[in-house]
Amino acid sequence: MPLRIVFMGSAAFAVPTLEALAGSGQAIPLVLTQPPRPAGRGMSERRTPVHEAAERLGLPIATPATLRDPSEQERLRALAPDLVVVAAYGLLLPEAVLAIPRLGCLNLHASLLPRWRGAAPIQRAILAGDRETGVCLMRMEKGLDTGPVYACRRTPIGPRETAGALHDRLAALAADLLLELLPAIAAGTAHPTPQPAEGVTYAAKIGPADQRLDFARAAVELDRQVRALSPAPGAWCLARGERLLVLEAEPVEGPKGAPGEVVGLPLTVACGEGALALHRVQRAGRKAMSAAELQRGFPLPLGSRLD
Repeated sequence: MPLRIVFMGSAAFAVPTLEALAGSGQAIPLVLTQPPRPAGRGMSERRTPVHEAAERLGLPIATPATLRDPSEQERLRALAPDLVVVAAYGLLLPEAVLAIPRLGCLNLHASLLPRWRGAAPIQRAILAGDRETGVCLMRMEKGLDTGPVYACRRTPIGPRETAGALHDRLAALAADLLLELLPAIAAGTAHPTPQPAEGVTYAAKIGPADQRLDFARAAVELDRQVRALSPAPGAWCLARGERLLVLEAEPVEGPKGAPGEVVGLPLTVACGEGALALHRVQRAGRKAMSAAELQRGFPLPLGSRLD
């Protein structure tokens, strides 16, 4: 018999898992995702990637602003789910919700727990220079990503890999992991292991303070920052007083100069240690372009400074 699975997700990371569940023959009586929110220049309401995917798959959708509302909890109880599967949902599950499904609530998390619990595990792993990461399937409990883990799948982080590319690989890995473990979870033969107390780190949400490039730091650190924030929200610096997004860069051996000084063309910038070649950039309100294209319309000659 197929399991009755309520799916909760919002971000693009969750879409492959939802598609895999729908294609596996499981019964999905409801998909919960965050409500549409204003976005873009026109601030028109934008639905989540999971909302779009669920509609495409013909699945019932609900968009509660919170799960603390007793009426929302009663709706879930009435569905009598065997399992709740959560992936990049963005809303907290109260204890009353955690207790509803017969087999519990499962969460797919994009790190090797207990490292990088929290909101931005992919970006924080790259920022920290981690050589590998992965996905874990855990049984949810009250704490933030503290539940016991059924299994993890590991993968190396490529030396030039961006958060966007790693995100897509981990999303596919998460879907495969869930489908692999579902039969044992349904049969009651899968037993999660408590997370170790050692090695806990927290992946704080990426904020404005994480985005600005400080050329007094080492080039290898700035390279990780650019990759961790690509494609969004992007790392940036000031060039001629204007914000310049740096979408692609690479640490290089270059002439020495003061941090932030342009020491090579088309656009190599001295750092506290080494130099950073900016390969692809974007001015405010413009399209992304190569450093050479930037120099033709917005010259940054040798000796000029980025801050």
